[in-house]
Amino acid sequence: MNPVLEPLFRTVRATHPKADLRLIERAYDVAAYHHRDQKRKSGDPYITHPLAVATILAELGTDDETLCAALLHDTVEDTAYSLDELRGDFGDTIGSLVDGVTKLDKVKFGDAAQAETVRKMVVAMSRDIRVLIIKLADRLHNMRTMRYLPEHKRHQKSRETLEIFAPLAHRLGMNTIKWELEDLAFAMLYPKRYDEIARMVSERAPRRDLFLQEVIEKVSGDLREAKIRAVVKGRPKHYYSVYQKMIARDVAFDDIYDLVGIRVLVDSVRDCYAALGTIHARWNPVPGRFKDYIAMPKFNMYQSLHTTVIGPEGKPVELQIRTHAMHHRAEYGVAAHWKYKEEVGSAGPTGKVKPGSDMAWLRQLLDWQKETSDPGEFLESLRFDLSVSEVYVFTPKGQVIALPEGGTPVDFAYAVHTEVGHRCIGARVNGRLVPLESRLGNGDTVEIFTSKSPDAGPSRDWLKFVKSGRARNKIRQWFSKERRETAIEAGKEAIGRAMRKQGLPLQRLMSGEALLALARDLRYPDVSALYAAVGEGHIAAQAVVQKLVASIGGVDSAEEDIAETSLPTRLRGRPRGGGAGVVVAGDADVWVRLSKCCTPVPGDEIVGFVTRGHGVSVHRADCTNVQQLKTQPDRLVEVSWSPSDDSVFLVAIQVEALDRPRLLSDVTRTLSDQHVNILSASVTTSRDRVAISKFTFEMGDPKHLGHVLKAVRSIQGVFDVYRVSGAGG
Repeated sequence: MNPVLEPLFRTVRATHPKADLRLIERAYDVAAYHHRDQKRKSGDPYITHPLAVATILAELGTDDETLCAALLHDTVEDTAYSLDELRGDFGDTIGSLVDGVTKLDKVKFGDAAQAETVRKMVVAMSRDIRVLIIKLADRLHNMRTMRYLPEHKRHQKSRETLEIFAPLAHRLGMNTIKWELEDLAFAMLYPKRYDEIARMVSERAPRRDLFLQEVIEKVSGDLREAKIRAVVKGRPKHYYSVYQKMIARDVAFDDIYDLVGIRVLVDSVRDCYAALGTIHARWNPVPGRFKDYIAMPKFNMYQSLHTTVIGPEGKPVELQIRTHAMHHRAEYGVAAHWKYKEEVGSAGPTGKVKPGSDMAWLRQLLDWQKETSDPGEFLESLRFDLSVSEVYVFTPKGQVIALPEGGTPVDFAYAVHTEVGHRCIGARVNGRLVPLESRLGNGDTVEIFTSKSPDAGPSRDWLKFVKSGRARNKIRQWFSKERRETAIEAGKEAIGRAMRKQGLPLQRLMSGEALLALARDLRYPDVSALYAAVGEGHIAAQAVVQKLVASIGGVDSAEEDIAETSLPTRLRGRPRGGGAGVVVAGDADVWVRLSKCCTPVPGDEIVGFVTRGHGVSVHRADCTNVQQLKTQPDRLVEVSWSPSDDSVFLVAIQVEALDRPRLLSDVTRTLSDQHVNILSASVTTSRDRVAISKFTFEMGDPKHLGHVLKAVRSIQGVFDVYRVSGAGG
């Protein structure tokens, strides 16, 4: 046997006794032969790198196929050894693992490329999660030897490590790798901060070690008396996690409980709870600091009991109590599957479970991968989802659902099912009705109310407060795909409105040929795609009209078209009252405006009043101002409704409700959900907690008003809503 492999084999025998050592030696020989002329930046032979990566993986207890792939992972990319040769020599499994790692390494790192890399990692993980485990070990060894690279490269790699690789290791439960990656990257990016924290930790080390020794002896003695077999030891400190706690909790260094930590390892789940009782019998627990991750494991399979007690000298001590199997899983995460494959643990996966298949997070990541076309958006979702901690909430039937910290009922609805999310209209948390943007806390029971309406769908406002990548992607998807028809209609209308505003000939300009030519110029596949782009706000209607006018020879040519297409009776010009939807008897060319004091809409009885210099002002017949106008009967004119497609009317409504937090935001959100454009709002609250709000908004079709009033009336706390009838209300 090659003496260079002795340290690796010693580790493999300890962690994976059934491994095929001959196969591993053959993989080493092939890798050493093909890398024989290559050196690392440090000057060492290149083979030292694959060997170090394989040793890291052996310590995690991975299987022999993974170790072979680790030894060979750079051969296909950096030497003349082809993937087909490798498959022939070592079989398809090792071949596909090496191919997966090679694909990850090929991508050049820029912003979008970085997102693409993570995306490819996810695709590789979907085939075999071991690809990612090899990649993490590869990155760990590179970080250990980073000092030989130029400074800009060191910073770039360290940032990637902190933003992508360490969080992925965390998600896979591989804490030993995660901690080392974080500390190495932290030291590289912020050496002064790292040194300061290291100094503060070491200054307190002698005193802390004595304190820890005292706690360990007392806990061990108590557990021996209670006849519980246990290993009690102090927990190593990780400088980056200390730094994170100082920032996240905004606390001073001396106030971090976790600086003093004890780990208690026992044989069974029953012993975990017995040990907890024994410890609480000696020291009082700190309220709110107990967490049971055995009954409710974390997303990455982590299981443990956490409690903080007031220990000797009145100092807080954090203890983690877990079984040996849980401890191995906490340290090595998904890599522990290979070690515990045959073992049927109390809460662990059985031997039948494919490695990594029980990790819902990976499946969720693959869903995003399929749903999100933009790599930048995917990376943003991933980074966000990796950086937040989680809250655990219950469905009414008691099923546990994990959400990002700060998650809302909308996040919960999408976690249950996409359709539940789309149709969500309200929520009850712990039996109480709450607004949809409320933050959920650990242990909340959430019930979602859904709409039966076939047109039900999410609101764009939800994007402002949802926290989970899944909810955000599903909402965006809904608006881009399922609402395409609405966007097309809105775009068509907007272009028509822009043309009418300029008095341009709709028939000629909106003809298929002119628009199709323009759509092609703007790189849209067809006219519908152009309309949809306008409807979704990607391109302004005005810009489309200008380009159309330019395409038929400019404004002069368009004006000639007006003369050709106008009817003889309208040669004097456009009727000025068209936009208001009102015609003055006897004269179609008078400027008409709807009065704001009583906001008339079609169906109301109206009268016209000739103003000085502002055309005819139209009022409702029951408007209080009409009484004063009647003193000048010669200026009153007869008017009638003649609404057109582009008429817009002002409507004023009054909402009366029992005052409560977020009432105004709920009302305005409902109005915007009904697609009305609010122009003004006023709110007063009386001493008896009644809030009276007045809203003025624009509306195209007055028949829509009934739907708006109905929607506002359904808001919690609203007891009356009606249209304001005249200036006095």
